[in-house]
Amino acid sequence: MSPEPLLPSALQLLLWHSALWMVQEATPLGPTSSLPQSFLLKCLEQVRKVQADGTALQERLTGCLRQLHSGLFLYQGLLQALAGISPELAPTLDMLQLDITDFAINIWQQMEDVGMAPAVPPTQGTMPTFTSAFQRRAGGTLVASNLQSFLEVAYRALRHFTKP
Repeated sequence: MSPEPLLPSALQLLLWHSALWMVQEATPLGPTSSLPQSFLLKCLEQVRKVQADGTALQERLTGCLRQLHSGLFLYQGLLQALAGISPELAPTLDMLQLDITDFAINIWQQMEDVGMAPAVPPTQGTMPTFTSAFQRRAGGTLVASNLQSFLEVAYRALRHFTKP
């Protein structure tokens, strides 16, 4: 057997070992009486503060993601109401609907993954009915404009969470 196949396995084993070693190093030790009580109390206070900050951040993020999902869900319905706006715009409208739907599903799945999704998914309310070509075009202009504004605000809000 040649030494080449062993190299990736040995490297992988080494990487796993160092990852486990790092986790082991980061794991708090059991209780120790050799540390001053004042130091331990300060550490406990810092842990509580970090936990509170983490909880506050998660609550803000949860609210942001729920609003984002609700807005995307609303625009899904509005874009569906624009069906038949014009043959030239149909492919673009279809692509936009798919993108908005995918984005909404992604947000919902992320909220589920971290346990932040509401127990009951939202339901679509009554959407406008555009009965004439003029109404569909005018509605399309308003929906596109408002969607663009919504996405700009969503982008800024999400960027806010990525800043240290």
